[in-house]
Amino acid sequence: MAELRVHNFSISLDGYGAGPRQDMDDPLGVGGEQLHEWMFAADAPEVDRRYSDRGTEGIGTTIMGRHMFGPVGGSGDPDDEWRGWWGEDPPFHHDVFVLTHHARDPVAMVGGTTFHFVTDGIEAALDRAREAAGGRHVRLGGGVSTVRQYLQAGLLDELHVVVVPVLLGAGERLFGDLGDALGGWTRVEFAPSRSVAHVLLRRGPADFDTMGA
Repeated sequence: MAELRVHNFSISLDGYGAGPRQDMDDPLGVGGEQLHEWMFAADAPEVDRRYSDRGTEGIGTTIMGRHMFGPVGGSGDPDDEWRGWWGEDPPFHHDVFVLTHHARDPVAMVGGTTFHFVTDGIEAALDRAREAAGGRHVRLGGGVSTVRQYLQAGLLDELHVVVVPVLLGAGERLFGDLGDALGGWTRVEFAPSRSVAHVLLRRGPADFDTMGA
């Protein structure tokens, strides 16, 4: 069965995956853009480039939360015409399933990306994404609350966390108050670079032949 994987999910040293006061001007919250600078650095070390590239390998579809797609929600507001943060040619180039409480017709974009809006929950979105993936894996894009929902439901298979050496002080925590949902996860790779530390976790026992340095 196609796995559900989180790739390149950046968190601060104090555990936040987004900063405080998210809005149109700061969609990642105040200071949150610092969490993703490593991915776009012109002089990024090889280990960072390798993990960034792995985020698309074997992926057939993506699931994301409502606020990762657009800044606000609700029928009748300007967001009904919103087509995503990425311009007319989003980087996905496959079907993307957006979790929402408000139904909307699919939005087809240049390059093969089509956004589908799922109103009947995280498991329904996963079922649809797996069917559309054609045997490839499903990427869970975020944001923080969406990843937490799938963690709590026990539906994630792989989680790549990138620890960025900044302190945000407030915002959305990835791992706070998840209790038993964090049981059964094993680190299978740990790879620091000069900028960040990559931690690859999988559900189940460790395969020590694949442990990172």
